[in-house]
This record gives sequence, C-alpha cells and structure tokens, in this order.
Amino acid sequence: MALNCAMLNQTREPIPLPDEMFITTVDSGAEVVLNIPDNSPDSSGSQKMKAIGRLWVTDQRFLFTSSPDSSFDSLSIPLPSILSTRFHQPTFGSNYLYFEIKPSEGGGLTNGTDIELRFKNRAMFEFVAVLEKTRERAIYMKRQAAQEEDGLPTYTLPEESNAVTMVNGVPVENPPEYGSSN
Repeated sequence: MALNCAMLNQTREPIPLPDEMFITTVDSGAEVVLNIPDNSPDSSGSQKMKAIGRLWVTDQRFLFTSSPDSSFDSLSIPLPSILSTRFHQPTFGSNYLYFEIKPSEGGGLTNGTDIELRFKNRAMFEFVAVLEKTRERAIYMKRQAAQEEDGLPTYTLPEESNAVTMVNGVPVENPPEYGSSN
C-alpha cells in the first residue's frame, strides 16, 4: 500500500519530478511511524503503521520507501504539506522528529495525520537541519509562485499629450503645467 504514492524505479528509488533536485538521502535504518486518525463519524479508532526503510529529501518532497515486510510500501509528502515539526529527545529511547502533515486528496491519509521519524544508525541533528531549511525554501518558492501568478499590472505608456517631449527618441515627461499667478 502506497500513501501519497511516489513513483519508484526497479531498485525502489523514487523517480524525480520535472526539475526536482535530490538534497539528502538516508540509505537504511529510517523508521517511520504513521498515526492516521479515522475521521469518519461512525468510528472512533485510528490506525498506526510502522515501517523501516530508506528516505530522500528533495527540493519538493519528503520520500520514504519501506522494506518488503512493512505495513506500507512508500510515502511521498510535498514539503509545503509538512505543517509543523518538533524534535524530541526523550529520557528513555531514541531521539525522533515528529511532524504533522496535510494529506493530499486521495492519498490514503486523513487530516490530523502525524509522523514520527527515527534513525537506527545515524545522528538526527544534521538531517533535521537540512529538512527544515529545505522545507522553508519550498514554502518560500510556493509563495513566490503564487504572487507571480497574481501578477503585477502591465506598464503602458501614457497617452501622447503636449506634455511629452522626445529626447533622442525616448519620451521624457515634463512636469505638469501650472497656471501663472502674476
């Protein structure tokens, strides 16, 4: 079962989207625990899924592929869909990164889904810094694209009038004419 599915090649590595750039990879020992609440009115349960595998961070997505015996196959989360992150250092147990996500429609996740990410054989501090910086940049780029989509009005030359003078073929606007007060 793939959640917010990613296209994979024969070696179970994600196929990049157009203009997508890989930032970092964790080749083994990444543990993902998904907590998926059941938002239907007739049920009060939630689903907890756990998998160990590999993960990638690109300039657009957080990607995870699991080992064959896991409860889900792959997970793909657009970086702007990571709503919040928290780094936990429990007294007993390993450090982990907790983040809440906004699910993609039809991806198999529901509102309120959260993820706990642990590494079996790697320190987490460097990864958290890379993920946060990349996520912030992705959010910034998404906002920039939205602003460009709104667009600024196009500049048009003012209608020709007596107040426009041409200097070397370039229009130069003269100051407005004021009535003389003698």
